[in-house]
Amino acid sequence: MSALALTRKKSRLFRELNTVLTVMAREITVFLKSPGTAIMSLAMPLVMMGMIGGNLMQNMAGGLGFEFGQFMLVGMLVNMLFMITSTGMASLVDDHEIDFNQEMLVSPVSRYSLVVGKILGGSFGAIVSMAGTLIVGLIMGNTLPFGKLLLILALSPLMCLSGGALAMIVIGLIKSKKTASMAVMLISMPQMFLSGAIIPIGNSSGVLMILSRLMPMTYCLDLVRAVVYAGTPEYDSVVMFNPVVNFAAIAALTVGCLILGTFFFAQSEKNR
Repeated sequence: MSALALTRKKSRLFRELNTVLTVMAREITVFLKSPGTAIMSLAMPLVMMGMIGGNLMQNMAGGLGFEFGQFMLVGMLVNMLFMITSTGMASLVDDHEIDFNQEMLVSPVSRYSLVVGKILGGSFGAIVSMAGTLIVGLIMGNTLPFGKLLLILALSPLMCLSGGALAMIVIGLIKSKKTASMAVMLISMPQMFLSGAIIPIGNSSGVLMILSRLMPMTYCLDLVRAVVYAGTPEYDSVVMFNPVVNFAAIAALTVGCLILGTFFFAQSEKNR
C-alpha cells in the first residue's frame, strides 16, 4: 500500500471515529439537558428491581440452588442497559421530524458511524440506570464485589450496542414517535422475562425456548453471569452457555440487527 493510500485510509478512519464521538457527545448533552429523562433513568430501577424483583425474591427464591438476590441483580443490571438504550433510540423519531437525520446522512461519513454514535450516546442514560439499580439492590441487601462491577461496566458498551441495534430495526420502520416508543417497549419487556433477567430459563422448552434463543439479551445476560459467577459452585446452575458461544452469538445478532436496522433507517430518510 502506497503512503498516499495509507494516509487516506487513516484520514477516513479518523473521520469516522470523530463522527461517532461527536454524535455520542450530542446525545449525552441532550440527556443532561433533560432532567425528566435523568429522573426516569434513576426511577426505573426502583420499579423494576424494587417492586417486581422484590416480589419474586419473597415468593420464589427457595430451592433454586443459588442465591436469587444476586442472580436477579445481575439480570436487572443488564436489563436496564438494554431497556434504557432501546427506549432512548426512539429519539431518532424526533430527529426525523426536525430533519436532523437527513442533515447527518448527507455528510460524507458512514451511516454506521452515525448509528453507532447514537447508540453509544444513548447508553449514557443506561449507565445512570445501572447506578440506580445498584442503589436499590444495596437497599434490598444484594451487592456485587467491586471487581465484578468493573467487569460488568467494561462489558456494558457491548450490551448497549446490542440492545440499540435491535431497536434500530423498529425505529427504521416506524416514524410515529408514540408508535415507535410503544414498539420499542414491546420488544424490550418480553426480553426481561424470556431472556432470564429475573426468572431462570434453563428448563424452558418449545416456543419459549426458541424465542429466548433469538433474543440478544439472553446471551448478554449469560455472558455477564459467566463473569460474575466464574470460579463459584453456582456457576453450572446459573450459566447456560460457554462464554465464547455467548460472545459469538452477541456479535452475530448485533451485526445482523445493526445492518438491517441501519438499512431501514437510511431508506426511510431517503424516501421522505
